[in-house]
Amino acid sequence: MHQSTNTRQGGAIVSAHLTRRLLQLYVGLALYGVSSALLVRAGLGLEPWGVLHQGLAELTGLTIGVVSIIVGAVVLLWIPLRQRPGLGTVSNVFVIGLAMDATLALVPRVDGPGGQIPLMAGGIVLNGVATGLYIAARFGPGPRDGLMTGLHRLTGRSIRLVRTAIEVAVVVTGFALGGSVGVGTVAYALAIGPLAQLFLRVFAIPEREGRSTVVAGGSPARAILQR
Repeated sequence: MHQSTNTRQGGAIVSAHLTRRLLQLYVGLALYGVSSALLVRAGLGLEPWGVLHQGLAELTGLTIGVVSIIVGAVVLLWIPLRQRPGLGTVSNVFVIGLAMDATLALVPRVDGPGGQIPLMAGGIVLNGVATGLYIAARFGPGPRDGLMTGLHRLTGRSIRLVRTAIEVAVVVTGFALGGSVGVGTVAYALAIGPLAQLFLRVFAIPEREGRSTVVAGGSPARAILQR
């Protein structure tokens, strides 16, 4: 009887742990899409991958959210780089793009620095919150983070160097296609590392053995903290 009670309690703990992780994953991904849409509406420049998505949207006539989904699916080709996609990897491809298009349909463009600057700042901070939420859930890196860590392992170059090279390439390509580069792009580049580091710690979910997500060896969280 005592053993049966312990088993039920253990099962309840595991279930609650998994529920929290799933909730964190999908709330984080949805908020990431919202934050990207806010940067679009602020009109002061997008995050690096957003510049590419917007440029491709201008070229193809597709919505920026749909372009984000397509690019995410293409970037999943990093799987041969010995990365393991997880539920979070696949969910990342779809949820962010859908949330982004939904937000853009609801939030109008803001004109004038009195509205643009707060919207830009809110979008950047929300992006940091979203990054901490979904990565700390430990369901696998997003396609773009997986590309970064995969190239890091393949080339032996530092995370910072690989990330910088990738983001310079996507910004230059996106800008050439008509994507928006501006003060928001620079502000994002300067702020997202410290924000992600802060919120990864805030939203860290301890392992059932008591280890923290943030300090787990080889995790996507560790790669983010090395940016």
